[in-house]
Amino acid sequence: MDVQQIIFQFLGGLGIFLFGLKYMGDGLQRSAGDNLRDILNKFTSTPFRAVLAGIVVTVLIQSSSGTTVLTVGLVSAGFMKLKQAIGIVMGANIGTTVTAFIIGFDIGAYALPIIAVGALLLFFFKRPFINSLGQVIFGFGALFYGLELMGDGLRPLEDLEVFTNAMVTLSHNPILGVISGTLFTFMLQSSSATIGILQELYSQGSMSLDAALPILFGSNIGTTITAILAAIGASVAAKRTSASHVIFNLSGTAIILLLLSPFTSLVSFLSTQFSLNAAMQIAFAHGMFNVFNVLVQMWFISQIAALVTKLVPGDDALIEYDSSNLDYSIIQTAPSIALNQAKLEIEQMGEFVSEEFKSMFDYYKNQDEKSRLNTLQLEEVVNKIDGYLTEYLMLISVEDLPLQNSTEHAKLVDVTKYLERIGDHSENVIKNIQEAVRANKKHNKNNKEKVDKVFYDDDLVKLFELVEQNIKDAVASFSKDSYSLAGKVLKREKDVNKLEDDIRSKFIERLNKGVGLPSDGILFVDIVSNLERMSDHSTKIAKHTLGMRYPFQKQSKIPRHGYIKEVAEPIELP
Repeated sequence: MDVQQIIFQFLGGLGIFLFGLKYMGDGLQRSAGDNLRDILNKFTSTPFRAVLAGIVVTVLIQSSSGTTVLTVGLVSAGFMKLKQAIGIVMGANIGTTVTAFIIGFDIGAYALPIIAVGALLLFFFKRPFINSLGQVIFGFGALFYGLELMGDGLRPLEDLEVFTNAMVTLSHNPILGVISGTLFTFMLQSSSATIGILQELYSQGSMSLDAALPILFGSNIGTTITAILAAIGASVAAKRTSASHVIFNLSGTAIILLLLSPFTSLVSFLSTQFSLNAAMQIAFAHGMFNVFNVLVQMWFISQIAALVTKLVPGDDALIEYDSSNLDYSIIQTAPSIALNQAKLEIEQMGEFVSEEFKSMFDYYKNQDEKSRLNTLQLEEVVNKIDGYLTEYLMLISVEDLPLQNSTEHAKLVDVTKYLERIGDHSENVIKNIQEAVRANKKHNKNNKEKVDKVFYDDDLVKLFELVEQNIKDAVASFSKDSYSLAGKVLKREKDVNKLEDDIRSKFIERLNKGVGLPSDGILFVDIVSNLERMSDHSTKIAKHTLGMRYPFQKQSKIPRHGYIKEVAEPIELP
């Protein structure tokens, strides 16, 4: 027996298997696109629907951990409650069993032709969908090819007395089997890989069903360790979601161990009745275990949520998003009322954009991780609202609208896009500051200098404050239809432009004198440019409030407040 060949073939097969699994999941995810988040976000109104959503998304991406990550993001962003997230985590456990059923079909002999078909679609077709399909097929073939290699590598183990004795011990000690499955899954970072190896060993007769099942149950616990590690240092929502995942799997394993003998008998009975091969027996056992676990515990979601809230104390900075504004049922019957609902949603979006800017400004001043993550989280919410609003306004646009409503519709579309762009610029500033912080730390480390906050400048702080006030006033002018606030925005825009020019000149002068890092120049100028553009978008919102954004818009409203005299000279239209 060549031990080196066994090890190399097993590890190589394992590597190809894991690559195939991930590559297939990535291809499925690319094909699904943004629909994954939509499935999780829209179809979780009841525990049962949340479970179904978890199953569907996990089947699509072939990763229960990936589904959990998506879920945590939605919980943190306020689009989903903890109870909904727990339902999705439960569904993800069922969805991940599909991989075991796929492996149960003995098509390893066709692995190489399947890889060839996948490669053909990948390299000889240009359509993105065909490429994604090729990626799925290629990964599918690689998965089975890796299994074949692992099986060939593991086959000599049944002749080893040490291995045989270990399997006998595991069959007589279920707890030890659970621990083994947990540790092995943790090491491989994939429950699917553990189950694939288990199916190969059981198919070869290297272990009994009594030894295989506890290891199978342990793989479910092992996959939660990844979630635990991912939640370290994360938000309270992430920790609670991770904790619910652990509680769910630990409870299910404890219950099934108490019923291990009847469960084993049931698996054997079904295997005989349906003439299941060895690999499919493991797949059925895995599926039945997770379905049973969900059916028992889905009625206790509220209790699990209460428990993890006590276990993980703290007030998480969750974003409260009200999704009730956009009523699709009134678009056809009362489009003018639907426009008013869209305006309410835009007002909410404006509040999030203002909060995002504030959080980004905090990151500039403090350069702390909490502010950075909060800004990115708010940007995700802003983008999501932009998507909803765009869809809603598009549906309204096909209705017959009076001229006044058509003008209002065009204004709402514009303001939505301006707010979304302000959010994008906030994200750009975050990235620029983060890049500068990294460069500054590296520079100070090499030169053994003290790490200071980068780009901190009194004039730049003033520019931040002016732009922040412009955004707030522009949003308020739109919400309240206030001409006076809109006038203040236009007046303040001149101060913003002047200060921008002064800061650029001062910073360039500093660089010419050799002060600061040359690489900082581009990042600094980019930050200033992003701030100036945010102020520009605020000005455009204010002009919409005044009815003077475009030449064709009437300005009959303006004289009523007489703010033009107060502002200064006539304002040039773009």
